[in-house]
Amino acid sequence: MGKYAKVNTDVPGPKSQALLEKRKKYVPKGISNGCLAFAKNAKGALIEDIDGNTFIDFAGAIGTINVGHSHPKVVKAIQEQAENFIHTGFNVFLYDSYIELAEKLIELAPGDFPKQAAFFNSGAEAVENAVKIARKYTKRQGIISFTRGFHGRTLMTMTMTSKVKPYKYEFGPFAPEVYRAPYPYIYRRPDGMKEEQYSQYVIEQFENFLITDVDPNTIAAVVMEPVQGEGGFIIPDKAFVQRVRELCSQYGILFVADEIQTGFGRTGRYFAIDHFDVVPDLITISKSLAAGVPISGVIGRAEIMDAASPGEIGGTYAGSPLGCKAALAVLDIIESENLNNRAQEIGKKIMDKFNELESRFEQVDGSRGLGAMCAFEIVKDKKSKAPDKEAVGRIIEEAQNRGLLLLSAGIYSNVIRILVPLVITDEQLEEGLTILEQSIETVLEKQHV
Repeated sequence: MGKYAKVNTDVPGPKSQALLEKRKKYVPKGISNGCLAFAKNAKGALIEDIDGNTFIDFAGAIGTINVGHSHPKVVKAIQEQAENFIHTGFNVFLYDSYIELAEKLIELAPGDFPKQAAFFNSGAEAVENAVKIARKYTKRQGIISFTRGFHGRTLMTMTMTSKVKPYKYEFGPFAPEVYRAPYPYIYRRPDGMKEEQYSQYVIEQFENFLITDVDPNTIAAVVMEPVQGEGGFIIPDKAFVQRVRELCSQYGILFVADEIQTGFGRTGRYFAIDHFDVVPDLITISKSLAAGVPISGVIGRAEIMDAASPGEIGGTYAGSPLGCKAALAVLDIIESENLNNRAQEIGKKIMDKFNELESRFEQVDGSRGLGAMCAFEIVKDKKSKAPDKEAVGRIIEEAQNRGLLLLSAGIYSNVIRILVPLVITDEQLEEGLTILEQSIETVLEKQHV
């Protein structure tokens, strides 16, 4: 038992098990659950369950808790807003926090040109509305997304998403006029190909895609995650991102950066696209924008954002007062606590540990990271790079039993990704990384007994 991670029962414990039976009865199995314990409270980078067990959180509610669980500034902002009013509907009765949030995000977003912002509820809604806005502005219908990309579970965003199971299987037919382009995956490049050769290779693949698969003059937008999230924390080559941007400009295609998992300090910048020296036309945001309060948005060039007529975008709860106030608190926290720099510090510590694990274990490979968005792969061996999904599942289970929450990712589900809250202390981070190493050691040694 560690100083922070304290597990005194089975996971889930007896109280959680009792609730789990109700969950099975009243909630459909289609909604997945990672850890089967039930939360009692959460602060910073720690979660306590109803059985008294405490977990170090390396999952961050799938990248939603960059400023930590229940940050006092966020809690205070929500409480003060709820005391004044909870909801009026921005399209019925306006409130100033919506305008203030739009103004602040526009100042932070890349691009030296007039911008506007619109707010919604979820990441999928943000992507849906970015597609609507792009089609409205360009008068075109085609949308390009990328292999391994994830953009949501609605009809349009599910169509744009690459992985079939569990996101798309038997949910068709899908939305028309969506095309999927190749995206770099340096770790799994063709055998014998050097990184610099591979960079040019994937650029040529994309250029050929605009000849063999779709006419670029019919495309409204290219939607790209600057770092693929669910796809396995895949970081593209800078030259590739810049070439895609050039081709978009050449053909009048809008470049949309999907920053839903990468935004607000995760990579050491407010927006991950800034690492690539590329200015998008539209940016989609959500997750850590409001520290767990549902809100999302689209930021973009004013003339593009203003293309839709009144009533054509928005929604009943879109840009809720609670979400706007929480988001304003988050932006204040990122700045006042210097979380962009902290993300870089955290990322270095994590990558140092990953490199150590790679040197120790034949099955740990493909370590990568941008800021505090870090991951590695579990494979059968370094030569074949054959994915080992089953071992990842056992490692995650072993870590939970020791008090560490982890997430998998990747089209083969063999990637372990880290989305730790950026307010985690050095002690908590070190303890979590130690548990990760112990869990890997336990699982991989059992495989060879």
